[in-house]
Amino acid sequence: MKVSVVRPSDLGPAEIGRWRALQESGPDLANPFLAPEFTLGVGRFRRAGSGRVDVLVGVVEDAGEIAAFFPFERGPLGVGHPVGSGLTDLQGLVAPADLALDARALLRACGLAVWDFDHLLAAQHTFAPHHTVQRVEPVMDLGAGFAAFEEEMRRTAPKTHRTIRYKERRLGRDVGEVTYEFASADPDDLRRLMAWKSDQYTRTGRTDRFARPWIVALVEHFHRTGFGVLSVLRAGGEPVSAHFGLRNGGVMAGWFPAYDTRFGKYSPGMIGHLRLAEGCAGNGVSEIAMGRGGKEFKEGFKGREIPIAEGRVARATAGAGVHWMRSAPLNRARGAVLDNPALYRRADRVLKTYARLRGRGR
Repeated sequence: MKVSVVRPSDLGPAEIGRWRALQESGPDLANPFLAPEFTLGVGRFRRAGSGRVDVLVGVVEDAGEIAAFFPFERGPLGVGHPVGSGLTDLQGLVAPADLALDARALLRACGLAVWDFDHLLAAQHTFAPHHTVQRVEPVMDLGAGFAAFEEEMRRTAPKTHRTIRYKERRLGRDVGEVTYEFASADPDDLRRLMAWKSDQYTRTGRTDRFARPWIVALVEHFHRTGFGVLSVLRAGGEPVSAHFGLRNGGVMAGWFPAYDTRFGKYSPGMIGHLRLAEGCAGNGVSEIAMGRGGKEFKEGFKGREIPIAEGRVARATAGAGVHWMRSAPLNRARGAVLDNPALYRRADRVLKTYARLRGRGR
């Protein structure tokens, strides 16, 4: 096989068409994070955010035909990550499920010393020997329509469903009529969501993604082009919660949910998720990938799961050694927290306490 490395912007209509055709070879490949629009968008804005990182695509050809696309980021010392690392909930090759490449040979062809991953499609044979941990990503299944989805939710998570509908009625009584807009084109709605999300990151001690101008520009770009869908929940005409997700045909990837903390007692995020399911089902979306994390909240919504993996592929280079020393201890600690609900809750409390103390210091 032959591997050519190009910038996303160098891909022509024929290559993009082939990319889309390969996405149709497996149900999980249709995820928006694996769509060409995501790689093209990150490739356009990521370099402006950090000139030391290149967004590239390995184009794998077999007998003159493109067999796979391998989107990746390459930094100093040949350290590689998935495109949009830290922002993406699904990663991997865009290729048929039965394709098996030599992972280290692929890295060598792409000029990488190491490539790490944390949301890799676990079923892909190429990287299977390099998994260290496997987890799952929950998915809302809307293929039978919203009525069937809600009926299944009543059966499998009755308490969650009753709570959401009760709080939605209470929100309507206390604040005003509850309405939902599936796709808002208003830039002010997007700016409001990003402000809410930045406040959430600060309150919970997380890194504020919207403090990075290139991420703001990327999200605005996806909103303008329609690859991103901004949904808004209102009560009495006032915005209460919002969600910005990415859409590729019939698949939505949840990305940035946020809400106005003044309405926190009504659980507006959970109301918004149920309304999002209804809006998606009514607009040709058959499933919503919810991303890893927040397991207790998402359990009541899921219809199926996508197996995903963490790990790294490394060649015998100095860059790979430096990467291991920096990342391995942190990854082990993070994995232990994610796999233990008690540790997860304790870590969450510690981060929130840190955020409060930091706020007082300021």
